[in-house]
Amino acid sequence: MLIDTNILLYAANRAAPEHDRASEWLETQLNGTTRVGLPWESLASFYRIATNPRAMRRPMRGPEAWQIVQDWLRAPVSWIPAPTERHAEVLGGLVERYRVSGTLVSDAHLAAIALQHGLEICSADTDFARFTEVSWRNPLA
Repeated sequence: MLIDTNILLYAANRAAPEHDRASEWLETQLNGTTRVGLPWESLASFYRIATNPRAMRRPMRGPEAWQIVQDWLRAPVSWIPAPTERHAEVLGGLVERYRVSGTLVSDAHLAAIALQHGLEICSADTDFARFTEVSWRNPLA
């Protein structure tokens, strides 16, 4: 599985209505036996949004947000799925096929990584449904 930013934000943000479900689900996954893919795209976006006063009513301080990232990465089942040598080809194919631009570029990037590693994307963002060749589910639904 590959975890999208929104799941990480919901799990860490106690003020989010989805917090309890996301936190419990993520904790279960990180303590389970299935590998949990945490790509740098998701982790960096989590940090960027969680510490941004324009995005969060109560933003985290940098050290607090980074500690959360480190805790996730310390879980024995966590790993960082990286783009492979085929990334430009796979991402380019998605960008062309689905006419991706703007804010969907990050989703296409994660979708390309998921395709390269045969991973299911776990996200509350329904935009992933547009990439029909990608396995996607909302674990909070």
